[in-house]
Amino acid sequence: MTRPENPTLGIGLRLLSGVLFTGMVICVKILSDAVPLGQIVFFRSFFALGPLVIFLMVRHEFPSGLRTARPFGHLVRSFFGAAAMFTSFASVALLPLAEAILLAQLTPVLTALAAVVILHERLTKWRALGLAFGLAGVLVLVGPDVGGGDLDGRRFLGIGLGLLTALLTAFALIMVRSLTQTESPGAIAFYFVIASMVGGVLTLPWGWAPPDAQTLALLVFAGLFGGFAHIAMTLSFRHAEASRLAPFEYVALLWPILADILIFRLPLATSFLFALPLVLMGAAIAAAERKPKLEKPQP
Repeated sequence: MTRPENPTLGIGLRLLSGVLFTGMVICVKILSDAVPLGQIVFFRSFFALGPLVIFLMVRHEFPSGLRTARPFGHLVRSFFGAAAMFTSFASVALLPLAEAILLAQLTPVLTALAAVVILHERLTKWRALGLAFGLAGVLVLVGPDVGGGDLDGRRFLGIGLGLLTALLTAFALIMVRSLTQTESPGAIAFYFVIASMVGGVLTLPWGWAPPDAQTLALLVFAGLFGGFAHIAMTLSFRHAEASRLAPFEYVALLWPILADILIFRLPLATSFLFALPLVLMGAAIAAAERKPKLEKPQP
């Protein structure tokens, strides 16, 4: 039975997920100077687990929906997803939020290319064009630093981690594409959160910071914002087609820009302003190339 669409609600939920995601990365950036990376990843995942479980229970998918015939597939997807969370949070710590999130917009381009390598899909002119725009944007972003001869190691590490995040996320999405043929979205999300928690706990021997009340509150909010952002995004696809929601993927970049300006008092670099349209154009081309009608995700 086909669910009636409600595009206005779907778009509203997609915009809400962008705001919640920005709330999460703001918390992560504030925490990054005082709390080890693995500890942030653990708490973000742990406090996202509650909203996710409640959501699955409301949908009558917990615990029955967690049964799987493809545990290895979940393991691989969760590994790439958890690794991407580590590199993403590290990039957020080293770069302005707007730049870190902009680099993540390369994910559609790299996903299209990963599909060529892993799934043996055809390398189309659209994918090649999307890659060209994306790479041009990255070169524009780093160009002034290279040309000036005064290399900022911290900034370059952040950009490298941002690019690695996009690549790891692309591999994770390829696995999600494969898993959704037989597995429920709830199970995919649940096992990813568990894997991220395990990854965070494994860093415990390197030392965690005893949190004070403010730090603990930020850790809790990072998890809640992240958990509810995922739920809002999932629900958005129940009410509107992916193609209709696609343009609002890029509206989500507005909130980190505002956070940099209003909260962290960071000016927008000229190189970022020139790189922004190039990267977004590459992402839009790569996303728009997938024209065949696909079934709307039914989480």
